[in-house]
Amino acid sequence: MSKVLVSDPIDQAGIDILSQVATVDVNTGLKPAELIEIIGEYDALMIRSGTRVTQEIIEAGTQLKIIGRAGVGVDNVDVPAATRKGIVVVNSPEGNTIAAAEHALAMMLSLARHIPDANASVKSGVWDRKTFVGSEVYKKTIGIVGLGKIGSHVAAVAKAMGMKLLAYDPFISTERAEQIGCQLVDLDLLIQQADYITLHIPKTPETTHLINAETLAKMKPTARIINCARGGIIDEAALAAAIQAGTIAGAALDVFESEPLGESELRSLGKEIILTPHLGASTAEAQVNVAIDVAEQIRDVLLGLPARSAVNIPGLGPDVLEELKPYMELAETLGKLVGQLAGGRVELLTVRLQGELATNKSQPLVIAALKGLLYQALRERVNYVNANIEAKERGIRVIETRDASARDYAGSLRLEATGTLGTHSVTGALLGDKEIHLTDVDGFPINVPPSKYMVFTLHRDMPGIIGKLGSLLGSFNVNIASMQVGRKIVRGDAVMALSIDDPLPEGILAEITKVPGIRDAYTVTL
Repeated sequence: MSKVLVSDPIDQAGIDILSQVATVDVNTGLKPAELIEIIGEYDALMIRSGTRVTQEIIEAGTQLKIIGRAGVGVDNVDVPAATRKGIVVVNSPEGNTIAAAEHALAMMLSLARHIPDANASVKSGVWDRKTFVGSEVYKKTIGIVGLGKIGSHVAAVAKAMGMKLLAYDPFISTERAEQIGCQLVDLDLLIQQADYITLHIPKTPETTHLINAETLAKMKPTARIINCARGGIIDEAALAAAIQAGTIAGAALDVFESEPLGESELRSLGKEIILTPHLGASTAEAQVNVAIDVAEQIRDVLLGLPARSAVNIPGLGPDVLEELKPYMELAETLGKLVGQLAGGRVELLTVRLQGELATNKSQPLVIAALKGLLYQALRERVNYVNANIEAKERGIRVIETRDASARDYAGSLRLEATGTLGTHSVTGALLGDKEIHLTDVDGFPINVPPSKYMVFTLHRDMPGIIGKLGSLLGSFNVNIASMQVGRKIVRGDAVMALSIDDPLPEGILAEITKVPGIRDAYTVTL
């Protein structure tokens, strides 16, 4: 009989499910050395946030088939190490959806009616009705930033309360937004028109301090903002200053840049602000839901069935994984690249398997390409299981083609993304010791391995342009690691690919496009 180790406290409902197919040992509070010593006995490991599953623990887990995290994030699991060992890693991406959405709505209503301060006032022996005159949310405009599962549920409830719905999500189609009941607008318009703004997006380099002094200044003086998503999306110092100055009417925060919240100007504000200690997923139902969800997936994998929410590669044995993994990494890398080149909302992704690759299994490569494409929008929330579903929900059509006659390389993969800002394409192949190389960008032949930070330009092939660009980047202390130009004809159009050591500083991209001969420029982080 299989054995499962539960190393963090989980709801009994999850343990009951696991007990149907395995011997379950609940052993919480283990030190890393203690876990390494015993993990070799177990077929499955179930955790929450307390246990950190390192590469050393995974290497010691010689019998492990699955690691289950009863929650959304898997940042405490070395997923690449598990993938290399053929261990499925699962989470519960939807287990706390309702809890998080309801908390955001509760925060909005508490702001509107000053409920926390009114409660404290009555409990202190004061009966003061005039101080706590509130406002109705009926017929007010709610601006929802991020229309994923949580944002969509907030939209459904807000619509039922008679609110007008605006939404900003560059990765979702207008049709999908309309189905939810939202008018899709750009972020500036949403900020300017909304009475309540609620955030439901991941924290990324692009969304860090998305709400700052500049954006707060554009809001209505009667507007209020709610963040139950991730700390750091709002510049907390700028928010405190805006509330103190009366730039906006208030805010409700459940998440903070540093947790637990330490010394902060936010603490000194009055009824204009509500602060809670990261309670978005803290409901009895959510804890039961994530325990059941993950336990069911562990049970299924132990019975030889696929997992429904694997964050690495579900349902593939180690042999198949070993064969496909390099090509899936290629597809995911190209997806990340073409998604950033396309910018905006992608409506169509064409995946073409070329040469010898045309005879391989295609579905894992298509899913890996979608995972890469959606990474900018969803980060760790997109995986090989839900990438296809997330793409459909965002109105992204996928066309798969094969061309066995293409012989520039033994096998290559071409992705073409068409969206609101135009069409871009990238082609890549595995060369040498299965090293990923970009072989074509927007129809221009190149041969360059991708790096973490890259800059691409479309320019006129003319003398001096490379030197001017190098001098410009040098003046901003940007170090170029490598550079290659791809062209079709001499002194015609060309593409330049630069690998740089660090992210491009803010504002330089606009300066690059001012260089005579450069028509467009793109920065990419892989």
